[in-house]
Amino acid sequence: MTHIWAQILKRFFLFVIAVVLPGCSHLSPANAPVAERKADIDAPIVYRCNSGRIVNASYHSGTTAVVEYEGKTREMIIIISGSGARYADGGLEWWTKGMGPGSEGMLLQHKNDGTTGDIIERCVQASTG
Repeated sequence: MTHIWAQILKRFFLFVIAVVLPGCSHLSPANAPVAERKADIDAPIVYRCNSGRIVNASYHSGTTAVVEYEGKTREMIIIISGSGARYADGGLEWWTKGMGPGSEGMLLQHKNDGTTGDIIERCVQASTG
């Protein structure tokens, strides 16, 4: 009976590898310059923050976000989220909930262990483009 479960698990993992890995081939390397891929990125969405600052975020294929804050542009990759969409680049994290004007966005510290740190900004989507 154990042999049968081992075979089932082996086939399951081979299936997952065959299906998931080819789908990841479109992910951009994190260190590739943002300017080279601007044509592939959606129009920026403007978020107004409680501090009065602005966050501009553009999204690409649901896997990356280009986030501009205080004159710095960062390309972030999507990471696991319990709700909403969560992106990180190693030092910062951009987490959004909802779509359209009025939806929420938060800029946070992103810890080395992959967890969320302190909130830097709380924002609300103002417009697109």
